[in-house]
Amino acid sequence: MSQAATATPEILRGEGLPRFEAITPEAVTAHIPSLIAELEADLTALEQTLETRLADPASVLGWSELMDPLQRLGERLRWSWGVVSHLNGVCNSPELREAHAGQQAAVVQFGNRAGQSRGIFRALKRLEQQHLAAAPAEPGHLDGAQLRILAGELRDMQLRGVGLEGPEQEAFNAASQELAELSTRFGNQVLDATNNWTLRLTDPAEVEGLPESLKAQLAQAARSAGDQEATAEQGPWLLGLDMPRYAPFLKYSRRRDLRERVYRAHVSRASGQGETSACSDADAPLNNWPLIERILELRRQQARRLGYANWAEVSLASKMADSEAAVEGLLEELRAAALPVARQELESLTACAARHGAPEASDLQPWDVSFWAEVLRRESFDLDSEALRPYFPLPRVLEGLFSLCGRLFNITIEAADAEAPRWHPDVRFFRIREGQGAAADPGEPIAAFYLDPYSRPGSKRGGAWMDECLGRSPQPDGTTVLPVAYLICNQSPPVGDTPSLMTFEEVETLFHEFGHGLQHMLTTVERPQAAGINGVEWDAVELPSQFMENWCYDRATLLGMARHWQSGEPLPEAEFNKLLAARTFMGGSATLRQVHFALVDLKLHSQWQPGSGQSPEQLRRSIAETTTVLAPIDEDAFLCSFGHIFAGGYAAGYYSYKWAEVLSADAFSAFEEVGLENEEQIRQTGRRFRDTVLSLGGSLEPKAVFEAFRGRQPSSEALIRHSGLAAV
Repeated sequence: MSQAATATPEILRGEGLPRFEAITPEAVTAHIPSLIAELEADLTALEQTLETRLADPASVLGWSELMDPLQRLGERLRWSWGVVSHLNGVCNSPELREAHAGQQAAVVQFGNRAGQSRGIFRALKRLEQQHLAAAPAEPGHLDGAQLRILAGELRDMQLRGVGLEGPEQEAFNAASQELAELSTRFGNQVLDATNNWTLRLTDPAEVEGLPESLKAQLAQAARSAGDQEATAEQGPWLLGLDMPRYAPFLKYSRRRDLRERVYRAHVSRASGQGETSACSDADAPLNNWPLIERILELRRQQARRLGYANWAEVSLASKMADSEAAVEGLLEELRAAALPVARQELESLTACAARHGAPEASDLQPWDVSFWAEVLRRESFDLDSEALRPYFPLPRVLEGLFSLCGRLFNITIEAADAEAPRWHPDVRFFRIREGQGAAADPGEPIAAFYLDPYSRPGSKRGGAWMDECLGRSPQPDGTTVLPVAYLICNQSPPVGDTPSLMTFEEVETLFHEFGHGLQHMLTTVERPQAAGINGVEWDAVELPSQFMENWCYDRATLLGMARHWQSGEPLPEAEFNKLLAARTFMGGSATLRQVHFALVDLKLHSQWQPGSGQSPEQLRRSIAETTTVLAPIDEDAFLCSFGHIFAGGYAAGYYSYKWAEVLSADAFSAFEEVGLENEEQIRQTGRRFRDTVLSLGGSLEPKAVFEAFRGRQPSSEALIRHSGLAAV
């Protein structure tokens, strides 16, 4: 047999950087079944070995006999299925989507099989009992990180149904599989609905008020759709619902009728109604309402099977927050502070529209808010958001971000595109080295990351996220697998010879995702189950990401990176001061919006049930009475595109953004206290942040990690102050 015939298929290699071009739909269909079969056999062999060891009550079961092989089993599946899921998000195609869906059931079934293994669970309990009986120096005693990992494994197995038997376990497993399928379908329908809607604009009056950069982007979209002669000046222009086109159109378009049309299309995505929901099968429009009710009902049933009252209790079992009451307490504190401010902000927008003689001043609608907020921002601060774009070309922003990380964390980040396979020509690859040595004496490599920065309507899902390509893991030969992160954004792409000119919000998003990446990449934990973000409670995992956003308002950081892409001139000091002054502009509305989302999520997973006489949307609208200042319009079907909770990992956990923002704001205040211009103190504080928050990962409880950095437990005072709500 030839060497080529016996070579391991790329999708099964299980180590190193994936060769993405070899992870084809055909490879997924052909080889994932054999991987699952191998993992099943290996798990069975491990169970048999453990059964023999557990038969002798006097023997001490070693960590390496149980936890290490378990981790290797999980990593093999994570590597192979992880790259398939990654490509499904960034290079979506009908063929890959079908291949992914075709294997998902088997992946879920294996996860249930491993998570419900009685033999593994008994072995974990043996480790726990040994520790309780052993003195610190005796065999069987575990260190703090091992105890955290063990406790997490025991809890997760219980939440995966290890305690269930017979029909109850069969029903649990069937529901787990159905939930995975529904989640994937939900996300796909949002993507399809977003891609379904475009609006071809041909009259210059239809693009009145739009900045040149947006008109150029819309013309480029028109060219991609077949209008080869489209130009920014003459059109035609193709509007879409992806955020780089949708959000700035609402902000700048002077055509209220078009703002209304695009807004209605956006908020009704995948709801079975409106322009976005049509599909090739006229009898089956894109409609996520039935999926929402089914997902919520299945989660409620799963919670009951596990002995919990509802899914919110299941979610909180593995969170930093210890109860629903604690979460509601924080959200109410923020709601009470934000609501009067948001009302004042709406009054200010109405007054602004009236000053300009706009007819909508008497009846401001949701599609008017972004437009008049931008007008008022200009009037209040003389700040033109669009005029700042030329000062934030992506290459310069990256230089500034990397320089900041060098100052704070004593690392060097360098381009290494030639070293790594990539899934798209736009993707970049970077290497991180320890220290800030000269080029002739570079520090040791400690991590790397991919950056996929631009929106690609049609093949890449919206939003921004960080995911694991490779995790830090010691190897038997004494080497260490260095962590590699995927950093995914959806910012405005380059247009012609003009580089990607970022909005300030896109700069903040990049810093946010890089914060996640830093926690993944700068970990020093040697046990992979607790390295990086592994083992970190979900409501604490946003701490580093939101912490990094604060540096976008730091004078040295911002003025160091903001330079005009053509002239190289730095951002004028006056413009920086305007940005700083405008930081809390519409802050009440922004806070209230997040509180609304978080409360809706929490109540859907704790209160709603079929037969209650109230639909999920009706529950959402009842919550909106005290968490919005403009009631949702009739067509508003936001829940149908709420991917965080129906197609992501935030079910009954969306509050995590605000919970962790308390931590991140308080953490940044440590830098404010020593003085943001005190370079030596900033470096020392940054090093302490690296050695605690970024280094310790899931090896300690988040409260202990925060206290190790801050010297005390967190306070919400800094968040209230940063949000501009302190005076209320």
